[in-house]
Amino acid sequence: METKLAVFRNKTIRRILYNDAWWFSVIDVIGALTNSANPRDYWFKMKIRVKEEDGFEPSTICRQFKLLAPDGKMRQTDCANTEGIFRIIQSIPSPKAEPFKRWLAKVGYERVQEIEDPEIATRRTKEIYRAKGYSEAWIEKRMRGIAVRAELTDEWKNRGVGADQEYTILTSEISKAAFGLTPSEYKKVKSLKRENLRDHMTDLELIFSMLGEAATTEIARKQDAQGFVENKTAARKGGRISGEAREKLEAETGDKVVSPENYLLEPEGRKRISRNKKKK
Repeated sequence: METKLAVFRNKTIRRILYNDAWWFSVIDVIGALTNSANPRDYWFKMKIRVKEEDGFEPSTICRQFKLLAPDGKMRQTDCANTEGIFRIIQSIPSPKAEPFKRWLAKVGYERVQEIEDPEIATRRTKEIYRAKGYSEAWIEKRMRGIAVRAELTDEWKNRGVGADQEYTILTSEISKAAFGLTPSEYKKVKSLKRENLRDHMTDLELIFSMLGEAATTEIARKQDAQGFVENKTAARKGGRISGEAREKLEAETGDKVVSPENYLLEPEGRKRISRNKKKK
């Protein structure tokens, strides 16, 4: 399942895509509308109040999904879809309710548009990267990497790899073989915490990531890998193809592909880092 952050008036609202619909964190919505110091406690008391006043239990229109919590761990969180959130905010007295309804309708409809025309999602993603200061060349590589990754995960799904945990393990196998690092170790090299690792890769890092995943997809197909164990072997082989290519390039250039550079700095700061490295 896909998870993303949405922002309403500088308030972050976690959401998750389930059955082609966005489900929003209820406590995040409450925090955005009420500025409560403890949205979780507000939600607990609100459920009791609404049941007593209306005989309606808000929990019945919610589902629990694992979302990233402020402490960095994945925790079960009450979520509701667009219709459910509309029902819940009827019981929240707030001057922000009406603008929030308009925002929610827009955010929910964006997914409908993306399902009908996937190119809309691609254009929106590119716009976000441009706004963050990424170069057009980097954006094109990143978008291609997203497509390669999607093709690989579709292949895994068709070949009996199911749970998210298995996807994580296979991805780690490719990364270890390609770069000598697991994704979590890689993030430490780049001084990242909750950020997306690939959004902080250099052009070469993106290219070798794509090579490892594309090679894994091709090997899984040619060898008809079935289930987790066989696809784990394919992942190691695919990652190793990328790793060997990386090592050959490093031997020719004398430079390491894995870089501590990240995109947390402003573009000008990144240019200064690159120049300083060349001087050394």
